[in-house]
Amino acid sequence: MYKWIHQFGSPKYFYDISVRLSKWIAIVCAISFIGGLYGGLVLAPADYQQGDSFRIIYLHVPAAWMSLFVYLVIAFSGAVSLIWHIKITDIIARASAPIGASFTFLALVTGAIWGKPMWGTYWVWDARLTSELILLFLYLGYIALQSAFSDKRIAARAGAILVLIGVINIPIIHYSVEWWSTLHQGPTISKLDKPSIHLTMLIPLLLMVLAFKTFYITTLLIRARSEILEYEYNSSWVKKYVIK
Repeated sequence: MYKWIHQFGSPKYFYDISVRLSKWIAIVCAISFIGGLYGGLVLAPADYQQGDSFRIIYLHVPAAWMSLFVYLVIAFSGAVSLIWHIKITDIIARASAPIGASFTFLALVTGAIWGKPMWGTYWVWDARLTSELILLFLYLGYIALQSAFSDKRIAARAGAILVLIGVINIPIIHYSVEWWSTLHQGPTISKLDKPSIHLTMLIPLLLMVLAFKTFYITTLLIRARSEILEYEYNSSWVKKYVIK
């Protein structure tokens, strides 16, 4: 098991396996997007309270979930990097940050668009919205730190410390609706008894969640390969790839 982990941490091995995996994951992503968007925008019935305005959840909910998921990936990668100094984890964290920031921005924008007809305003200082905005600042802070240092190892350590401190914001985002009385809608899918959303609406939403997740993985693998080539440009195996 340890040998496999050590092998996976090799930039060359990660580069090779990512080339093989990314094309298949991209196919799953495209199929999920087509199925999710068609099911959500065409097949799913209008909500009895929100009408067609509810359909923005097919972008908002997956984006919001992925904003948290990607941050946790960065935090886990940062912790591994600080403890075991595995180079590939620095690359994964750095490659993930702009993607996670994009998901967070999309979640905030789509939430504001949904909020206007539902609340009568694009923005309120709601606990969920405010903590999600803080998450965007954490992403931007991490990205800024990566650009602030010429030495990538120092930048990786500084960024890892920042994201690990910022992890405290993740449970606040997740449980803010339950901890405080907020305007934000409560959980409808992750409830312990059963989701309070009809299957005709739920299935397209789950397809969109899969689409967003596979989009993240595909984009991450592409960005990581670029980072690896830049990181390892003096290595003999990189020179062989360039010659090819």
